[in-house]
Amino acid sequence: MNLRWSGAAAAIMAAAAAPSSYALVAKSHSPLLATKPTTRTSLFMGPPSDPSAPLTDQYGEGSRKYRRTVYTHDQWVKHRSSDRFVNNLRSLPSSGIYKQISKEVFLTVSIAVSVCVWNALVGGYEDFAGVMHDPVIQESWAQKVGMPMEAFTLLSPSLGLLLVFRTNSSYNRWDEARKFWGLNINHTRDLNRMAAAWYGNQSNWDSTAFMGAPTTKQEPIDPIERQYLLGQVSLMTWAFVRSMKRHLSPPDEDEEDYLTEIKSRLTPEQADALISATHRPNRALYDLSVAIEKLPMHFVRKNSINQNLSIFEDTLGGCERLLSSPVPLFYSRHTARFLATWLLALPFGLYAPFANSWNHWVMIPATAFISVCLFGIEELATQLEEPFTILPMQGFCDKIGANCDEIVSWAGQGQEDEAVEAATRTNGVTPEDEIEKVRPEEEMKKTASRLGRIKNRIRRRLSLRERLSQVGVEAQKTPHS
Repeated sequence: MNLRWSGAAAAIMAAAAAPSSYALVAKSHSPLLATKPTTRTSLFMGPPSDPSAPLTDQYGEGSRKYRRTVYTHDQWVKHRSSDRFVNNLRSLPSSGIYKQISKEVFLTVSIAVSVCVWNALVGGYEDFAGVMHDPVIQESWAQKVGMPMEAFTLLSPSLGLLLVFRTNSSYNRWDEARKFWGLNINHTRDLNRMAAAWYGNQSNWDSTAFMGAPTTKQEPIDPIERQYLLGQVSLMTWAFVRSMKRHLSPPDEDEEDYLTEIKSRLTPEQADALISATHRPNRALYDLSVAIEKLPMHFVRKNSINQNLSIFEDTLGGCERLLSSPVPLFYSRHTARFLATWLLALPFGLYAPFANSWNHWVMIPATAFISVCLFGIEELATQLEEPFTILPMQGFCDKIGANCDEIVSWAGQGQEDEAVEAATRTNGVTPEDEIEKVRPEEEMKKTASRLGRIKNRIRRRLSLRERLSQVGVEAQKTPHS
């Protein structure tokens, strides 16, 4: 995001967003989990279309929940439309950004009007017929006001750099938060995929024999137990991201919905333990660790699954860092003061350049236009600085829950469908049967090879001993001088 400044004019970054729908992914629940449908809310970009909606929802803090956009192909087509400029200009009166800065713009325009009126009163004015009139106030102390434009020209590059850094820093914070949630989505899928695929594998290092020793046989898999244990992994995965979303959201917005969803999906004991925890995401991660530990599989594979939990800790800590640490306050405050002072003084510098207009009145809309653009850039940075209330975290949680439920429902190791198993049979013999026939021969060959290597090492050692003994005998026979 780059800004270029030339003289007294500042290049503008327009802040208009085309309306786009926010689609939430439907939740699919595991049959083991007796749950009630959770509340779903369709969020749309921009203020609510209902005229009876409160004014607080049209701009400011109340409008942030309407900026949680999730794009699909249809929204991208509209985003790239050749009519986007017309649509954005058409939605300008309803823009929450411009409503938010209306007080600052009104104050700047008021100063511009005051400058025009005062200079007309003390310096004379021109009527509609083009006739010049003498000053109304002819006192010696009454002088026209103005400032040289060079002062604004010199300060423009510095102001531009401050605004560029301010907006870039805020956007980077939003981008980092979105990447953290992207990692959550990716690694929740990875965790549940490994749990479902590796369930029941308790053999010694993937059935690899060592020195001919028999390997541990895999225990028979109980489908009901498998469904329950994997369902718990999926459920606790969802509970973690949902608790993380609540942890990063305002209490008055999400606490009631959080309690409803947790109590509807978890058992009373699990829900009470999670809700009463001081740090709910940590408690949810602990419950997820316990659910993983109960899975019957080799500990090495459990360690691979648990690596995802360390990544969840990192994303949680990163989000907490963004939530608790804003852009240094002295920087943002100095930028706001610099910008406000520059714009409030701008009408004094614009009075002389618009001398060719009727009573300099064109400076009033020019001041309003520049104020909207520059105050708007600072407002964009402020809105982006705290990213979590404009990220569609509820949509992320629903998506994660649906994906995890689907993954653990797939047939895993030892749970193949009968149709698939029958399709793999050849003359009534499955590939597993063929492997069992070949395995003893392969084991005998491996054992014979190992024994051969051991015999060779023993022969080399015996030969070395014989040579050493011969050297000792010859040394004894040699007379000493």
